[in-house]
Amino acid sequence: MMTAAALPHLLDLIPATAGRVQADVLLAPTTWFRVGGPAEVLLRPSSAADLGRVMAALPAEISVVPIGAASNLIVRDGGVPGLVVRLARGFTGIEIEAGGVVAGAAALDVTVAEHAAAAGLSGLEFLSGIPGSIGGAVAMNAGAYGGDVACTLDWAEIVTRSGDLVRLSAARLAFAYRHASLPPGGIVVRARFRAQPGDPGAIAARMAEIRTAREASQPVRARTGGSTFRNPPGMKAWELIDAAGCRGLVRGGAQVSEKHCNFLLNTGEATAADIEGLGEEVRRRVHAASGVTLEWEIKRIGRPAGRPEVVA
Repeated sequence: MMTAAALPHLLDLIPATAGRVQADVLLAPTTWFRVGGPAEVLLRPSSAADLGRVMAALPAEISVVPIGAASNLIVRDGGVPGLVVRLARGFTGIEIEAGGVVAGAAALDVTVAEHAAAAGLSGLEFLSGIPGSIGGAVAMNAGAYGGDVACTLDWAEIVTRSGDLVRLSAARLAFAYRHASLPPGGIVVRARFRAQPGDPGAIAARMAEIRTAREASQPVRARTGGSTFRNPPGMKAWELIDAAGCRGLVRGGAQVSEKHCNFLLNTGEATAADIEGLGEEVRRRVHAASGVTLEWEIKRIGRPAGRPEVVA
């Protein structure tokens, strides 16, 4: 755990907030992998304005790291220095509008899809196949099952590192594959998605199809983190991993999924170092077998507890 001597100084820099501020909070229970060390300070702001006041008050040298549902995240064992921001209550609202849906950043992707379906709006069914929350989906241009954020987003509201609230169009975010150009240090707090009136039966059938396909092909009930590596242009990461002989590969308590080998698993006693180290070994073997260097899709934050893993 982090030394108590470092904590009061950072806590003293945080202004009064209507949210919740805690020091030395273990993050492992909040992540899908269930691994990782503590946040030096964890902030759960009550609103975008509340978050903006805190961001504006912090010196620029203090790191600010947002986490959402932590479904696509490895928190390293040594913990995360600086301020970790977790959006929860106050950021989960979902509003149906004519031709669209407005959702808070902490709203789950699948819940947004379900609200759109209940309102007879189509075009957002793909969100039901993406684990995580809206803020993360916007930040990484999440996509699956024939859709992605880039093709449906109207705008996103972002609290900048200086504490301002800005609204940026999809064009301003310059979406690319699994990437959005957010302002440096910015945190997505709300977004609007386009949707069209559709046949409720067809919408429900498409979402059921996505759910069935996901359950059949992915280890959805395991301690995992979603797709580990980005698909290289014109290739599938899982095919490269399989061809390199990595299906079922084990390191400590971490394992490459037998069901879908672009997923890493915590089989029960894994550390973050086990999981990240296994990912690096997969990268090494894939490069040796094919010459392709896989890029991490899972975000990794914080510092190792011991020796850092060597990147292949």
